[in-house]
Amino acid sequence: MIERYTLPEMGRVWSEAHKYELWCRVEVLVLEAHAAAGVVPADSMGPVRRAAPPTPDAVAEIEAVTQHDVIAFLSAWADNTVPREAAAYVHFGMTSSDLLDTALALQLVEASDLLLAKADTLVAALRDLGLAHKDTVKVGRTHGIHAEPTTWGHRVADLAFAMARSRDRLRRARDAVAVAKVSGAVGTYSNIDPAVEQGLARQLALTPAPAATQVVMRDGISEWVCALAVIATVCEAFALEVRHGQRTEVRELEEPFGKGQKGSSAMPHKKNPIASERIAGIARIVRAQVVPVMEGIALWHERDISHSSTERVALPDASIATDYLLHLTTRLVTGLVVDADRMRANLESSGGLIYTGVVLLELVEGGLSREDAYAFVQAAAMRTWETGTPFRETLSAAAKEAGKELGEARLDDVCRPERYLARLGPVFERLAALS
Repeated sequence: MIERYTLPEMGRVWSEAHKYELWCRVEVLVLEAHAAAGVVPADSMGPVRRAAPPTPDAVAEIEAVTQHDVIAFLSAWADNTVPREAAAYVHFGMTSSDLLDTALALQLVEASDLLLAKADTLVAALRDLGLAHKDTVKVGRTHGIHAEPTTWGHRVADLAFAMARSRDRLRRARDAVAVAKVSGAVGTYSNIDPAVEQGLARQLALTPAPAATQVVMRDGISEWVCALAVIATVCEAFALEVRHGQRTEVRELEEPFGKGQKGSSAMPHKKNPIASERIAGIARIVRAQVVPVMEGIALWHERDISHSSTERVALPDASIATDYLLHLTTRLVTGLVVDADRMRANLESSGGLIYTGVVLLELVEGGLSREDAYAFVQAAAMRTWETGTPFRETLSAAAKEAGKELGEARLDDVCRPERYLARLGPVFERLAALS
């Protein structure tokens, strides 16, 4: 991921330097387990434990010749900085993927913890925004067309619960990727005791793979990337509301616009929803990683490395992009400008067409068949669409023509936004309890 969208903490998780720190940690713990079991000399531990992780440049220089990253790492670290007698026991009984998959699990766990903390912050921000606007009446839209009254807080509540569920999916996916694998070339423990894997997993707060070939099956990693894709898309769903709400014809919502900010090089009046559009674009990057990573489940026999090159790009990019999306969406939520008056004006702009549903039900309760009532209300509504005459007027005119009594007092009672919102209380009680 480019630096523009990489936040420092997540960037460090995926840095080459940190990767080699984790590789060293795994190798040292495996060596300690061997030494404790008497498999290797106990005095080999000290020099290896004291050896500093190799620099990325040192590993890259050797890999240019070996064309093998783990061998290059071992050469740069153990072979070049540890006495020969001790270096001989580094990576004892292991295969490359024992190191790679276990260290990758640690990176995925670290990335998950950063993302979960940001997801918690966003859930709280959405919860607070929803509660602040539980009574901010607006028109609900389906297919982009005015439907019935709702509140801005209700719309936000839906997104808050979606983000909370998405966070919880990631928490479960964190467990799915927190897997240690130290079982040798094809996973048979041919040259390493299963107790080493169990002890390593315990010390790293991972779970031993219940079975593995040379690699851990990629279903867990696929689940993890899918969880990120859902988070990214929920961020986009909120951003899409803002993009629509900031349109000149709507003007219900507006992104924060800082002092000195400019919207266009040519048109000084512009205030564009650039953060929301950026969220929409970066969400595509996260979703784009799902299929390539999932295709790593199906490998040839005990393994090939077709998954490896994909994951080097897809896993850092997905997590770095999701990290940035959570950060940017939280900033959008907390800085959002909500124009309640404009929301109310837009709700009333259709001349009362938003009340056709309740009028339909009133007529049915008054004895008309649903089919007849629907035809009657629809005819009046179409006149409002065509002429701009308020719906109550076209409705009254249609009633007079048909010799019907509508019950104007009753219509006065039901044709108001609050009538539609009276039962929303429990939704906001659940929202208030969201953590």
